[in-house]
Amino acid sequence: MNNELSELDLKEREETARPRRESEKTRRTPPSGSLLGVLALALSIAALIVAGTALALVLRGYKETSPGVLQEEPVTFRFGDMVLTPVEGMPLNPYDQDAFGLDEKGRVTYEKNGVQAKAGIDVSTHQKDIDWQAVAADGVEFAILRLGLRGYTEGGLFLDETFAQNLQGALDAGLEVGVYFFSQAVTPQEAEEEADYVLDILDGQKLTFPVAFDWESIPGDEARTDGLDGETLTRCAAAFCRRVEAAGYRPAVYFNQTQGYLRYDLRELTDFELWLAEYDAVPDFYYHFDLWQYAHTGRVDGIRGDVDLDLAF
Repeated sequence: MNNELSELDLKEREETARPRRESEKTRRTPPSGSLLGVLALALSIAALIVAGTALALVLRGYKETSPGVLQEEPVTFRFGDMVLTPVEGMPLNPYDQDAFGLDEKGRVTYEKNGVQAKAGIDVSTHQKDIDWQAVAADGVEFAILRLGLRGYTEGGLFLDETFAQNLQGALDAGLEVGVYFFSQAVTPQEAEEEADYVLDILDGQKLTFPVAFDWESIPGDEARTDGLDGETLTRCAAAFCRRVEAAGYRPAVYFNQTQGYLRYDLRELTDFELWLAEYDAVPDFYYHFDLWQYAHTGRVDGIRGDVDLDLAF
């Protein structure tokens, strides 16, 4: 959401009167005392100019909104090469950057006031067969499993091929479990259809982690979602989450920084958990989030190849 500032250009017009000629007979030489007075006046004016300049430097960063009232310039922050103004009403990132660290395996940790964030992964059929006992033994505490997806061309709904075995394997290994659905909804009604599909597959299965709405753009190919505006996308996420919440599950919305800053109106989604994807050792996302996917090339025992790594605060 962009805020535009305008400046009011003030233009003053000066009119100069033609000086009147004095006759040589009436022109007089000013006394020396007058010259001293002029010099004193000039010095006073110079002193006032210097004092005014100093005051302007002290008050730099402020603007006068009404006579005698000074207000701070709006706070801004950078995202890439853009300068953004925070949206009002959105909670800010509450995490202490000094509390982040790396463990002996190079995974990010977060500990504050004796409480440590939980370590997790999210997986799909791309990870193929997973040894969940080995995953649990490697320090993973939770897993968010892809339940299914909507196709980005014709829009069909499909079950992730490994969901059933991943669900059973993660539960048997003692992990906390959540699920996500890869959405390509273009209307709130389609998002509700996706939520109903998820609920039908879960069939009352108890979960300790959220059911997440994961809508992503499809780069480099034609997709039915091309050109979907941020307002509609926000309504889709909210519709999915409300349906999930009504069924007794914890809803969440997954997004990256570009979506969070430039597409979603996160103020409309603060009733749900927010799952940020930002690949770094310390998250600098400006607003609040609950889950953080900090890497997509992680390595965990029991999984061949790369896997997404997450923290739950």
